[in-house]
Amino acid sequence: MKFYFTNPIIQFLVIIFSLIVGSCSQIKAQNINSDQIPAIRYLALGDSYTIGTGIDSLHNYPNQISDSLQTRGIAVDTTSIIATNGWTTSDLKQGIMTQSPDSTYTLVSLLIGVNNQYQGLNLDIYQKEFKQLLENAIALAGGIRSNVLVISIPNYGVTPFGQSRNPVVIRQELQVYNDIAKKISVGKNIPFVNITPASELAKNDPSLLASDDLHPSAKMYAMWVEEMLPTIIKILSNE
Repeated sequence: MKFYFTNPIIQFLVIIFSLIVGSCSQIKAQNINSDQIPAIRYLALGDSYTIGTGIDSLHNYPNQISDSLQTRGIAVDTTSIIATNGWTTSDLKQGIMTQSPDSTYTLVSLLIGVNNQYQGLNLDIYQKEFKQLLENAIALAGGIRSNVLVISIPNYGVTPFGQSRNPVVIRQELQVYNDIAKKISVGKNIPFVNITPASELAKNDPSLLASDDLHPSAKMYAMWVEEMLPTIIKILSNE
C-alpha cells in the first residue's frame, strides 16, 4: 500500500527523512567496506570442527568466513588454522606452543571442548584450560580482546554416530561445557556465538552432515557462518 501526501511541507519532510535514512545506510555499508577496514588476518583455533573433517577444507567455517567477508568488500590477507581432528584443550594448547604463531591477528576465533567431553575428561581440566586458551587467543589478537570470539560446541548427539550412543547424555554434557565457555567468555567481555541450535537441525536433515555421518557438511558450516557474521562485522567495525 502506498501513501500520497498532498501537503507540500509533509512531502518535504518525507523527502528529507528518506535522504537521511539513505545516507545512514550508505555510511553503514561503507563501514563494512575495505576502505574503512584494513585487510584482516584471521586465525581459527579448534579441532575437527574447525578444519572441516569429512569435507573439502575449502568449505570449512574459517574459509567460509573469509569468503563471506570478501564478498562484502572486506579484504582478507590471511586465513590461518591451528586445529587437528581429535584435539582436546590440552592438545590445542600444545599445538599453539608448537606452531608459535605471531600476535598480529585482527580476528581470532575459538571452538574447543567436544573431545574433552567425548573422552570423559574432568570438567575442571576444561575450565582451567579454556581460560588459558582464551588468554592465548587474546594475545594472538595483539592483546585486543574485542578482536576475539568464542563459538559454542555443536551437539553431535543428533548425528547417526551420536544416536548410536546416548544422545540425551551427550546433549546434557555438552550444554555444561558450553555454559562454562559462555560464562568465562562473557566475563572477559568476549562474544559467545551459539551455533549449537543450528547443529541440531542435522537430526532431520542428512544434507547437513559430511559423509562420515558425524561432522558438519559445507551446508551446515554456511549456517554457522550466518550466525557468526553479525558478531564478526561488529568486531571488524569496532562497534
